[in-house]
Amino acid sequence: MDPLTWTGSLGTVLNPILFILVPLFAVAVLARIVLSMFEPDIGSKANADGTLVATGGIWTLSQRLVGWLGLAVLALVLAYLIFGAVMGTAAGIIGGMSQAFTPVWIALLVTFVVSIRFKRKLGLYGKLFDSTIGMIGFGIVMFWVFTAIFTGVFDLIATHDPLSQASGMKNKVPGTPLRGAEEGEFQWYLLGGDNLARDVFSRMVYGSTVVIVIAPFATLFAFMVGITLGLPAGYYGGRLDLGLSFLANLVLAFPVILLFYLLVTPEIVATGLPQFMAVVLFVFPMIFFGVLIHARYRTQPGKDYLYLAIVLVPLFLSYMSAINETGSKIDFWPIDLFDINSGILVVFVSVVFVNSPTVFRIVRGLALDIKTRDYVAAAQTRGERPWYIMLWEILPNARGPLIVDFCLRIGYTTILLGTLGFFGLGLPPESPDWGSTINEGRKLLSIYLHPALPPALALLSLVLGLNLLADGLREESLRD
Repeated sequence: MDPLTWTGSLGTVLNPILFILVPLFAVAVLARIVLSMFEPDIGSKANADGTLVATGGIWTLSQRLVGWLGLAVLALVLAYLIFGAVMGTAAGIIGGMSQAFTPVWIALLVTFVVSIRFKRKLGLYGKLFDSTIGMIGFGIVMFWVFTAIFTGVFDLIATHDPLSQASGMKNKVPGTPLRGAEEGEFQWYLLGGDNLARDVFSRMVYGSTVVIVIAPFATLFAFMVGITLGLPAGYYGGRLDLGLSFLANLVLAFPVILLFYLLVTPEIVATGLPQFMAVVLFVFPMIFFGVLIHARYRTQPGKDYLYLAIVLVPLFLSYMSAINETGSKIDFWPIDLFDINSGILVVFVSVVFVNSPTVFRIVRGLALDIKTRDYVAAAQTRGERPWYIMLWEILPNARGPLIVDFCLRIGYTTILLGTLGFFGLGLPPESPDWGSTINEGRKLLSIYLHPALPPALALLSLVLGLNLLADGLREESLRD
């Protein structure tokens, strides 16, 4: 069986076009940058935001040229992906990967079509599709979210087991045929093999499940902790604010990376400290939702008790199962519905603990500002209770900055997870997370690029997508 090239038979048609378009696009962008340093010598018009744009001449021509060539490059990339998904390995490595990602392409297409169709009814999320940057960031992020779902839940994307080793595939280059492939088994290592003869492509897509499980949920928990403590600190002020701010500053006084290392080292884990921290930190979602519901429906006891039961009972069972593990420092709850991998729990708790003080300070600052607004004074005049005002008057009006920070903080968390994995801390050694995979690949980086490069690019793309998404949300929230 022959090795795969990058583009296979598809390259005979598209590669010459690519080799012409990309240099032209690069030259056009460079020319556009140079021309932007000089004022146009012809007319200009003002945009709604007060900026000026040239209305003719070489400046407009360069702008249009960059746009046309950019669209042409995008169309060419789509051609590689679409024809690759149809042709499979006949279109080489790119075709094989594009075909493996077929469920992701379908999910992305459906998501964009539905979201754009109903964007005027979807609030801030719908307005995101008015921003080009926001759409690009959203597309990148959702690509990895769908990859994690279809890999971790349905096992539809990975071509091989991420932990299995194949004889003779150690450090093999991308597109190498699998020796002794059985019937029904995928016959190539699309992105080559690592130093333990494992499939790099499969490890990359499985690595997304680790990030998507830990980063967003840990950040969400950190926000619940920060909001639950930051709102009363900013609203009440006084000694409560002083005490909580002192504790937050005490945690923030430690370098973040050093604090992570301390929390995930085996000696600290052996003391059971992360589990005891989970006991405290994991109770905040129950407090947050309990107070949120009660503040809203306290005058309607029937709805109040019903909603509290619907929300808090599952949360309580999940909480007790999360902190309880057989054979650990905490093992007393008779109902243990699931067990969290000790490594994942340690990393999860560490992320929540490190991010919570920063979120606290942001929420506190917003609460200090918003509590002086007229609508807060009106709610106080109506006789509303403080927690109602904090959760149903102040918090909704602080959602813009908090949503943007949430996206950025997931990116920071993703980088921290990669850093921990790179140094072999927290997650199990055999975990296919991107940081561990990069660390294993960098040992032979001067000889083989393929084991370390794909997970590094995956990590880069996800963080870039989150940053672009945050920029798009910030842009739209300012217009709101």
